[in-house]
Order: sequence, then structure tokens, then C-alpha cells
Amino acid sequence: VIKCKAAVAWEAGKPLSIEEVEVAPPQAHEVRIKIVATAVCHTDAYTLSGADPEGCFPVILGHEGAGIVESVGEGVTKVKKGDTVIPLYIPQCGECKFCKNPKTNLCQKIRITQGKGLMPDGTSRFTCKGKQVFHFMGTSTFSEYTVVADISVAKIEAAAPLDKVCLLGCGISTGYGAAVNTAKVEPGSTCAVFGLGGVGLAVIMGCKIAGASRIIGIDINKDKYAKAKEFGATECISPQDSKKPIQEVLVEMTDGGVDYSFECIGNVGVMRAALEACHKGWGVSVIVGVAAAGQEISTRPFQLVTGRTWKGTAFGGWKSVDNVPKLVTDYMSKKIKVDEFVTHTLPFDKINEAFELMHSGK
Repeated sequence: VIKCKAAVAWEAGKPLSIEEVEVAPPQAHEVRIKIVATAVCHTDAYTLSGADPEGCFPVILGHEGAGIVESVGEGVTKVKKGDTVIPLYIPQCGECKFCKNPKTNLCQKIRITQGKGLMPDGTSRFTCKGKQVFHFMGTSTFSEYTVVADISVAKIEAAAPLDKVCLLGCGISTGYGAAVNTAKVEPGSTCAVFGLGGVGLAVIMGCKIAGASRIIGIDINKDKYAKAKEFGATECISPQDSKKPIQEVLVEMTDGGVDYSFECIGNVGVMRAALEACHKGWGVSVIVGVAAAGQEISTRPFQLVTGRTWKGTAFGGWKSVDNVPKLVTDYMSKKIKVDEFVTHTLPFDKINEAFELMHSGK
């Protein structure tokens, strides 16, 4: 058993608490990882807020991490002690019907136990002050050591800087993949990206790499425009600058609507606007943001009857074990940006400040 520091969420709506936790050894088909770096994501904040129906407490949150394998359980063949890895919140078992289907990246092998905050055998590897602590998204990267299923880990090249590539565990991969895999953005096309946080910037990067000729960034926070343009946005607009609904503004700006739109906020009203900003006949709108539980999307069916397509994406459509190492290699060879997404680097015990920076849009 390893004793180490972790940021424990004891209950919903309270700040994380740095505690000493015990991390049990990996069981069969499990891997124990020394986490070197982790990022914070709105999904962590959503669960911490108490709005997530799958949220269980106490829990160790975090799902954008990178580290070194400390030890492996029985039957583990794909990684060994000392390997550099990224934990995966969407695993890839290679055996279930989802993994065998090229149309999806949603492996379902451990979905039920993962959703309950447990390892595949139905137990936890974390204890704190004598209490069981739940896992989160199969990763729990807000701990100096974590245990994951062996299908939830991607081995990456050892030279990769872990304080950067941890971001490929969720946000950057999600946005980039939404553009290149889910939407399949084409050269010369016009795109609109709603929400210019990390995921929105990654979508812009993907649209640019795919050859889009016009990329319109949309956000009410104008402080984000300069960064969006660095990533490839050709122009940025705020919905608050016009009395008209934003979809009408975009349709006028683009002679009938955009070819591709992306919602990167998780707001169901914006999801509708993103669809309705698409061009009749061929426009495709991709939902990337995660809306709160119980919310529903709506539009007039005529929007779809007249040739628009509404899609969603999880982790950008990447089959995780296969593609995360390739994304790291693409970053190392400067094909995709990663360093530019990092705004602040903080010590682990300042994790609550990281959440405050995220909520303030900084």
C-alpha cells in the first residue's frame, strides 16, 4: 500500500481537501501509476458541484493526467513498470462490440463499474481516514498515485513532457477530434465554434488543420478572442453585440449559414443556435459540450428535414489506446499545438485555485 497526497472531494459543493490517502496495490488487469501532472476540466467541476447524477462522494476527481507506471497487476501485458502513460476515461478493450465497430470509440467493457466510481471488480483502491474513497471516470488523476484498469491506459513516448501531454487525456483530443473525426471538416469550408475555452480552441485548431477557410469564434468573453485568433479563428463575435439571435447573425454573415458548427459549452440553448446557424442542405452541427443532467435539446424538425445534421462526440471520436500515443507523437513533431493551451502551472496543493481560475475564464 502506498501512502500519498490526494485532493479529496468529501462532499458536493465544497472545495477539495489535500489529504493523505492509502492507494492499494493493483489487482489482476490493473495498473498503478505515479501521476506527474494533471489538468482541471469543467467535467470535474460539474461533478464537484453536485449536479452530476452519477457523482459519488467522497471521491478523487481528475481525468486529464499523465504519469509513470509504478507497478502492474497479474495478467497485464501492454505496459510495464517505468512506462510513460496517459490514463484514459474512455478505455479501449478491443473485444466488446463497440471496440470492434469502426463507427464508435465508446468501449463499454467497464462502463457500469466506472460509472459507480469503482474498479472493474466492484471495489475501490483508495482509502482515507479509514473510509473508502470512490474513483472518478476510471482515472482519478488528482492523486499522486492512482490505479486504473489496464484497458484504460495508453503508453506514450518517454520523451513527452507530462505537464503538457496530460491535456491530451481529454480537452485537446476532444476538440481536435470533433473537427477532424466527427465533423470531418473539409478544405475551404466555413466553421463556427461556440465557446472559446480549451475545447473550443482545440476545435479551431482542428478546423484549421483540416483546411477550413473561415473559422468564426463565438464567445461573450472578448478576452478570449486574441487567443482564438492565434489558434486559427479568422474572426470572433459576441452574441451580446446584436439584438438578433446569434444564428441569424451567422446566417447573414455566411450567405446562408456555416458548413460546420460546434457547441463547446454544454448549454442547450446554444446547441440549438449552433444547429440553426448551419447551411440548409448540408450543414453539420456537432455537440461537444456536456449539458447538465435532465436537460433536453429542441429545434423545429424542419431544420433537419431540410438537410442539416445534428451529431455529438465523446473524446473526439478517438479510439483511445490506439490514438492517444499518435496524438502525442503529432505534438512532439509539432503537427498539433499543446503548450499554447497551458495558461497557468500551479503546485498540487493549489488545486482549488486552479478551479477558481477556470471558473473565472482565466
